[in-house]
Amino acid sequence: MTAGESFGRAVQSQIYRAGLFGRTPGVPVSPDALEAAAHRRMSRTAWAYVAGSAGRERTAHANRAALDRWEIVPRMLRDVEVRDTGVELFGARLPSPFLFAPVGVLEMAHREADLAVAAAARELGVPMVISTQGSVPMEETAVALGETVRWYQLYWPGDDRLAASLLRRAEAIGAAAIVVTLDTDLLGWRTRDLDLAWLPFGRAMGIAQYLSDPVFAELVAERASRSRQDAPVRPGIAALKTLAGIARRYPGGFLRNLTSPMPRAAVETFLDVFSRPALTWEHLAWLRERTSLPIVLKGLQHTDDAALALDHGVDGIIVSNHGGRQVDGAVGSIDALPGIAERVGGRIPVLFDSGVRTGTDAFKALALGASAVLVGRPYVYGLALAGADGAREVVRNLMAEFDLTMALTGCTTTSDITRGALR
Repeated sequence: MTAGESFGRAVQSQIYRAGLFGRTPGVPVSPDALEAAAHRRMSRTAWAYVAGSAGRERTAHANRAALDRWEIVPRMLRDVEVRDTGVELFGARLPSPFLFAPVGVLEMAHREADLAVAAAARELGVPMVISTQGSVPMEETAVALGETVRWYQLYWPGDDRLAASLLRRAEAIGAAAIVVTLDTDLLGWRTRDLDLAWLPFGRAMGIAQYLSDPVFAELVAERASRSRQDAPVRPGIAALKTLAGIARRYPGGFLRNLTSPMPRAAVETFLDVFSRPALTWEHLAWLRERTSLPIVLKGLQHTDDAALALDHGVDGIIVSNHGGRQVDGAVGSIDALPGIAERVGGRIPVLFDSGVRTGTDAFKALALGASAVLVGRPYVYGLALAGADGAREVVRNLMAEFDLTMALTGCTTTSDITRGALR
């Protein structure tokens, strides 16, 4: 929103005026109602993957409990008629502090997947962080984004040639930053998925960045040539269904893919190269040599890691615990934010992720030192309910609530939001 506009009031009025004609929002405004509606709409496996977290899901609960412990203390009799909710990141002026977080396998929520989210981001002018685990090649997502700011999230693969290729492609689509996710060098113990024995990547879901990559294609060809020497296995009905799904998602014709060793080899290759448990701080030098884009590290929770990030010359930090999906019983992400922000001391942007459900959550994060916030599950719930319109409405509502919260607490710019606004 630019100065002079009352975005929150406009959105609020639009909803109330529609109510005069008997129309209520198709995508619930209440976070709890939104989640419940998405639960009813999504398949059992999709819901488990999107809503689930690690172990007993104590970290996901800690994220919310930690946010709820902070209370806002409004100030009165300040002229808040004109407000500016914008922030600046890496030279770009953004309309609000919100970004669409990188979320993989969006095809489980809606058939238009990343393209629908890109359309929502484009309409709002809100940046989208494109996921390595996307359901659509990054080049197609970039076209759907138009001129909207896009970042690229890198899951650092086990093959450096592939990592370099993904970086080249990210630069070619005009990515404004590279977000390296550090907390997923291995998949967490996600009990909901384990109980269903469901891993979407094994079904060629969420691996479109790989299937569209020339280096990955070389790795697949190498594996397929070795696999031809293996004795054939006679699959059961469930396996045949899985193979048919893989054949549909693999580039090329379905019938040809059914008899080709390439689709199955592609899945096996992905499972081989996904993640890099051996990564250390020293690897960041390799990354810096191969891109001039700002490097943002996602997944930091410890102040010492923030100091190491500064020592290694990174350009930004995202305080995140992956929405509770990696380590059960970890610290609530907002509790880690103030210490990291203090340690960084304004030298680089510190962003916040994990547990954001409302505009007031974003307000609290900015008050505790964040430059911006990433939203994940809520927009996926909107996507599941109404595609691009649903994702757009969810983030629009967050932006509107944030704007009204600023006004009601006496803030006219995001720089007015300080620790003094909380207790």
